Amino acid sequence: MSARSLRLAGMVACLWVMLATTGCAQLAYYHQSAAGQLDIIGRREAIDALIADDSRNARLRVRLEQVRAIREFAVSELGLPDTGSYTQYADLGRDYAVLALYAAPEFSTDLKTWCYPVAGCAGYRGYFDRDMLQADADALRAEGYDVYVAAVPAYSTLGWFDDPLLNTVIDWPSAQLAGLVFHELAHQRLYVKGDTAFNESFATAVEQAGVARWLGSQGDALALAKYRSDRRHHEQVVQLLAGTRERLQALYDTALPLDTMREAKQRELARTRQAYRALRDSWGGDPAYDNWVEGELNNARLGSVAAYHDYVEAFLAMLESRQGDFSAFYAEASRIGAMAPEQREPYLARSRD
Repeated sequence: MSARSLRLAGMVACLWVMLATTGCAQLAYYHQSAAGQLDIIGRREAIDALIADDSRNARLRVRLEQVRAIREFAVSELGLPDTGSYTQYADLGRDYAVLALYAAPEFSTDLKTWCYPVAGCAGYRGYFDRDMLQADADALRAEGYDVYVAAVPAYSTLGWFDDPLLNTVIDWPSAQLAGLVFHELAHQRLYVKGDTAFNESFATAVEQAGVARWLGSQGDALALAKYRSDRRHHEQVVQLLAGTRERLQALYDTALPLDTMREAKQRELARTRQAYRALRDSWGGDPAYDNWVEGELNNARLGSVAAYHDYVEAFLAMLESRQGDFSAFYAEASRIGAMAPEQREPYLARSRD
């Protein structure tokens, strides 16, 4: 048996041991998680073999060649881990990899957290089973939670498995595709159990800095200019939603009657939508972030954005202060990640400011 086969067998065994030792309340959830991950594993095909196969779709082969080059850049230029991830491709037959459930109390912007045997605690819960997701979302709404469900196109197993590139992202623009690979490999480079904001902000910073460096290496000035323009739009929306989150939390900290607070909450969310529309008009009508604001905007949605962006600027400043040396940046990020949570958060907050 090959080393990869032995590793896969070990991972599968670990999943089923986890199922066998889990209480009844969580058994069904972990069963669908294991089944969904094993389904993805079973669909993997080697990218090198697909590229070499003249009978396969020509556009797919071209895109996979680009993914192979992006992955090589990630390893050689960004210092990201040279694992088996993104050396394979999988067509899931659907337009998402997993569904993510976020929840927050009616009068708080802090996300509900769930804890897992391997990854620690996180402010979301992933599902392959739509019916189970719907049942759990409905139960949380019945308890008074704000709920948000996101269709996630890709995710990292943190090195437990060799993550394949999925059909859900294969047609993305090149810069976005590169960002995905850099982001998910960054999770394999550094992951702090139980700290969603740290992990997602770190990976997002690697993604942003990595894409800018990759586009620069391609000599594509137009693509780099567009990427930077898109990033400015992104940051404007993030700042808008961060301001909304702060104002809502200040509202929730008051002693207003509940009905009065509910009305004020809805006014604040309406104000945010209006501000977003003005911002969108200033871009010339680019609808790229309509689903962030015009859809289900609530505490859970605001919390999900914060989880990915709270410390991005702090990490980017850290990288810049080390003259773009990714090795030195990773060392400092690892040092901060090893701190106790009560020390880590103030350090990153100061760096961000």
